[in-house]
Amino acid sequence: MTSNATLSFRGYALLACSMLLVGAYVAFSKALLPYFPPFALAWLRFIMAAVTMAPWLLEWRGQWRGLTTTNKWVLFSMSFFGNFLFTICMLFGVANTSVSAAGIIMSLLPATIALFSVWFLKERLSGAVLLAIVLAVAGVASLSLNKADAHQTFLGNALMVGALGCEAMYVVGAKYLTGSFSAKQIAVSMNSTGLLLSMPLGVWQTSQMDLAAVPLHAWLLLAVYAIAASQVAPWLWFRGLKHIPANRAGVMTVALPIASAAIGVLWFKESLTTAHVFAFICALIGVALVTRVKSKV
Repeated sequence: MTSNATLSFRGYALLACSMLLVGAYVAFSKALLPYFPPFALAWLRFIMAAVTMAPWLLEWRGQWRGLTTTNKWVLFSMSFFGNFLFTICMLFGVANTSVSAAGIIMSLLPATIALFSVWFLKERLSGAVLLAIVLAVAGVASLSLNKADAHQTFLGNALMVGALGCEAMYVVGAKYLTGSFSAKQIAVSMNSTGLLLSMPLGVWQTSQMDLAAVPLHAWLLLAVYAIAASQVAPWLWFRGLKHIPANRAGVMTVALPIASAAIGVLWFKESLTTAHVFAFICALIGVALVTRVKSKV
């Protein structure tokens, strides 16, 4: 029989791996944008993931008919915010800002999740969490006012803040969905919704492209991105939530900006400015505050 300690360790490991993948594909999506416009990239991603997830859809096809109206709306809302809208905001955001700035903005996830939990789950907002939120705002402001990073714009940072909010909705929604659905079911639902929502503009942008001119390495990176973003990362996240109390899961999202910032520096040769360091320190202090509060739950 597996001990609770082993299950907890496994759960935290799954959550961390999921967020590391998210951070990686947020960063590497910048390498895909020169070849694929944002809506085309999103649509092609959902198509590729749908092919690999087809066995999952067939496995659970008989269970979709008995869904309540509430569950249908929760699934749709989570898919809309956590998959479709997150993808669009993220792709347009990284097209207009640096990978490092995008990663640091996403490092505000734990504090944002705490705030959303107050709004949607009626959790009490403590002084420590409130301070973490103030630090989060200060960190984002330092990036927006930073003139040393020529690779970022106010629009790009604003879009990444939108992606941040969508990802927080995704995490908060998971607190409800994991009680009724499997990790595979949620992943399939999210990808299918994203595919349908992105289809009109995705078809239009794809029709304007010369697909034959896209190099092989870009297609291979797109395939890895699609599977990681739509299939592997959600499955890891929801599997991890099976073993971890939901109110602690948000803390593990700190792995996302770590991966994104590391790839920005090591792969894209970006440099960390004083504003980046200040924002990251604000985020780390916020994470420490939220972690301390969550540990008491």
